[in-house]
Amino acid sequence: MPFLLALDSSTDTMALALVTPGQDRVVEAAGGAQASAQLLPQARALLAAEGVAMAQLQAIAFGQGPGAFTGLRTACAVAQGLAFGLNLPVLAIDSLMLVAEDARAQGAGDDIWVAMDARIGEIYAARYCWAHDAWQVLEAPALYAPEALAVHWGRPAAVAGTALTVYAAALGALDNAWPQARSRAAALAVLARAAWQRGEGRDAAEALPVYVRDKVALTTAEREQKATP
Repeated sequence: MPFLLALDSSTDTMALALVTPGQDRVVEAAGGAQASAQLLPQARALLAAEGVAMAQLQAIAFGQGPGAFTGLRTACAVAQGLAFGLNLPVLAIDSLMLVAEDARAQGAGDDIWVAMDARIGEIYAARYCWAHDAWQVLEAPALYAPEALAVHWGRPAAVAGTALTVYAAALGALDNAWPQARSRAAALAVLARAAWQRGEGRDAAEALPVYVRDKVALTTAEREQKATP
């Protein structure tokens, strides 16, 4: 069993997990603007609390996105820096799959759409299926307008993610909805271990974010147009 350090700061919740041959240890803290200053200190504190030395790590896992631009860059930079310094591989984790794994742990089932608030009136969404003890990507992460997503997915078996609350009116009533995460960090640990077992380690230089879109915010003109009745 490996020693893995896993980091994700793609949302407003910063998630860290230390996977060990014994018991996984997880930490969740405020992310967002604080992630760039707190992710590395939190990682060091987690290792110190568990008495695990950096030299014992075998890989660094990171949430590659999609998600908040600054958060993605922070997780990639920290993972890359640690991996280069320790001569370790990195494990790229789909940040939307974290939500699917968390929902599955809560009882959502095996066929799950993830819908996360992407800000500026849009949603990051993807569909996953749990089969043969592994996640399969049925529809890769993409960017949707809420109304378009509601049409696209039809009658989903289950949906998880923050967009269920933010865009509730546009998405409509759903039979099997999981808007609240139980533990992103615990889900991160599960996915990091699975990626390691599948041999998905890659060179530290490949610790790159998946943005899905290339636009951070609306322009002034777009904000004014959106506010016009």
